[in-house]
Amino acid sequence: MSGEQITNNSVETQNMEGELHSLKNSSRIKKRVDINVLLNNVRLAKKKEKMESTIFFGLIATVIVVTGIIVSI
Repeated sequence: MSGEQITNNSVETQNMEGELHSLKNSSRIKKRVDINVLLNNVRLAKKKEKMESTIFFGLIATVIVVTGIIVSI
């Protein structure tokens, strides 16, 4: 091998080692859990459930009113 090839191979090896090290660090960061994110997810889920129940009861009330109007005619 020429000197240039040896240098290129060692640079590539160092780059790969650096990438592996950064991947290990990023995997550590991903394992952390942020309580604020979890609380926001729970709040959004409750808000969605509340909206669904409001729509459901609104539809039931509309059906009752329409049925009452039709029966009274």
